[in-house]
Amino acid sequence: MVNQQTLAGKWNEVSGKLKEKWGELSDDDLSAFSGNVDQLVGKIQRKTGESREAIEDFLGEVAQQTSDTASRLRDKVQEGAANAAETARQGYETLRHGYTEAERTVQARPAQSVAMAFGLGIAAGIGLALLFRERPGEPSLGRGRAAAEQFGRQMLDALSNIVPRR
Repeated sequence: MVNQQTLAGKWNEVSGKLKEKWGELSDDDLSAFSGNVDQLVGKIQRKTGESREAIEDFLGEVAQQTSDTASRLRDKVQEGAANAAETARQGYETLRHGYTEAERTVQARPAQSVAMAFGLGIAAGIGLALLFRERPGEPSLGRGRAAAEQFGRQMLDALSNIVPRR
């Protein structure tokens, strides 16, 4: 037999399933459930004519289904959290590896690294100046944006030729 705590904890789902199974049960019939399973079974038995055993079996099935659903949901949430944690760990490891590689490169070639950083700073400045440049009679960010985008593509191409690939 199903217990009071199981039914009370999942009452919304259980009452919906009861109304599905026995349409003659009203909301008032089910809202009177005060936690006493025997009273509930008696009320359903009087309204529907079902046997006590059939009602108790149905209540047990419904309680088990809702418990299984909650368990599957909990498992999915835990699986999602584990996947998110693993993805975050992999991202951290990739970032840490990239930082270590950059540090090694700077230590191995300090002068080239400073020159490259300086050049990238100059290039970024020029790109921004082109981007925000205004010309009389033209809407702002018109031709300047196209020039900046072209400049950016050229810089990416140049950098991809300079920076060694793994």
